Amino acid sequence: MSEFTDPTRATSPRLKRRTFVGMGATSVAFGASIAAALAAGEGFGSPHPPIVAEDDPTLTAAATTLTHEDRTLDAYGAVPRDAASTKGGVVVVQAIWGIDAQLRDVVRRFAKAGYATIAPDLYAGMGAPSADGAADYTVFRTFAGQLVAATVTADLLAGRDWVKSHNAAKAGITGFCMGGGIALRQAVANPNYDAAAIWYGDVGPVMGDAGDISLPLLGSYGGRDTSIPAEDVRNFESALSDKHDIKIYDDAGHAFFDDTRSSYVASAAADAWTRTLAWFAKYLHG
Repeated sequence: MSEFTDPTRATSPRLKRRTFVGMGATSVAFGASIAAALAAGEGFGSPHPPIVAEDDPTLTAAATTLTHEDRTLDAYGAVPRDAASTKGGVVVVQAIWGIDAQLRDVVRRFAKAGYATIAPDLYAGMGAPSADGAADYTVFRTFAGQLVAATVTADLLAGRDWVKSHNAAKAGITGFCMGGGIALRQAVANPNYDAAAIWYGDVGPVMGDAGDISLPLLGSYGGRDTSIPAEDVRNFESALSDKHDIKIYDDAGHAFFDDTRSSYVASAAADAWTRTLAWFAKYLHG
């Protein structure tokens, strides 16, 4: 099981990143919404301070472990400090970079929005290095190539059980790039979630099974993504038979939500984040 899309180059050269102006990290600290921070994008496109800090007083965030059968794996989780305010649970599936600084921030962003959230480390036990600030994705190809579908499914289900143990009656799954493709396959082969939000996950491997997807499915894709052609995404959408919302952002390429790397596109990131929260609010609350 492997997906070797280069997240740093899978974008049409016609795409030029905009010059972003607006609020920066200081404004976020004073209460600006996550969507507004994403839309402003000041200082984004390279490593930067997190949007939601590790010590944010409204949540508890920390490394943790998950266990299933004879396997124990690392994970990163965050939950609202006020358990009564929890709106549901979210399992986050890593991109090829693993549980890097940006993904940990995403986990906290979901917790800040009210969700018990966890990202299982699918590379657990492989000795993968930290990807914090990394620019060369090929370092992680070996580890991605070692992923076994059955083990990945079990790791993610352990994450689902973890969020449910933290006051979440319903659980959704979301993933980015490689993780988007993995989450999409979970929606087909193992629909043990209440909703899914896919970020530029490869539709090719599940094209023939699209009509069998029954859980509510939201997808966010880049129109200038050279690794996942927009026409393939449209064909996938036309094959879906149940609740879905697929959007292609014409001004974005691959990995447009990764605000720590040059693929970031502020307008698409902010809109896709807003749509994702609305999707999970509709299907995970209560």
